[in-house]
Amino acid sequence: RGQLKIAVSAMASRCRLAARFHRVHGTNVRLDASRTRATRVESFANGLCFSQEPLAPGQIFLVEIEEKELGWCGHLRVGLTAHDPQSLEVVPEYSLPDLVNMGDTWVFAITRSHNRVTEDGEGARAQGSPWEPFLLIERVRIPRDTLVGRSKPGRYSHILDDLFKMNVLPATARRSRIGVLYAPQPDGTADMHIVINGEDMGPSARRLPTTRPLYAVVDVFASTKSVRVIPVEYGFPSLQTLCRLVIQKHIVHRLAIDGLDLPPPLKSFCKHE
Repeated sequence: RGQLKIAVSAMASRCRLAARFHRVHGTNVRLDASRTRATRVESFANGLCFSQEPLAPGQIFLVEIEEKELGWCGHLRVGLTAHDPQSLEVVPEYSLPDLVNMGDTWVFAITRSHNRVTEDGEGARAQGSPWEPFLLIERVRIPRDTLVGRSKPGRYSHILDDLFKMNVLPATARRSRIGVLYAPQPDGTADMHIVINGEDMGPSARRLPTTRPLYAVVDVFASTKSVRVIPVEYGFPSLQTLCRLVIQKHIVHRLAIDGLDLPPPLKSFCKHE
């Protein structure tokens, strides 16, 4: 039991380190002091960012779109690379095709629709209820609660929340949350999965090597102006999280939480963004 606690603690520490951007990034990127927010300050390119640490198997690197910029064609791009950002002499201008052409890099362009990857004859896989506490991707279990962006509480915020749950809101919209991870396979390789607003898009790349560290790639490209890293806590959902799921399932509007006979900290937690 003691060894298990040590392993869980080490995994949690690694997740916290990876849940921020690397100091190496594109020339048009500016990071905030915590290195959890990346903003492209000019042009539409040179917005390449990486995770601070390599990802562990099944660990998702999740970002939320915070700002958009009109006038550009194209959106966020995410993926994985086996290149250590520190080893790059020059950060490529684009993830597609520049970084990909360097080899050992797999990047997926996010579009307003049609992000799902299916093989010939493969139907859409059941994603499970949005109220289930975990998203299951093969043998990987990811807490679902943080995978879906939430609107700010307001008069019509419940409509936006419902659009997120039904995956109707475009993947490229503000407050959409997009993540990348790799799932180990029995043959020793891994599949790369993209998760958009709590929905698994399927394996967008297969047979990734697991013998080399894999860093997350986030290209703050074109109409995507700014993104923020969202930390994901693994393990069993907390009692607060389970309470919030039940409360949100039975109310029409989050502002109705104010009228419930609940402790103020729980009310605040239930309405959080």
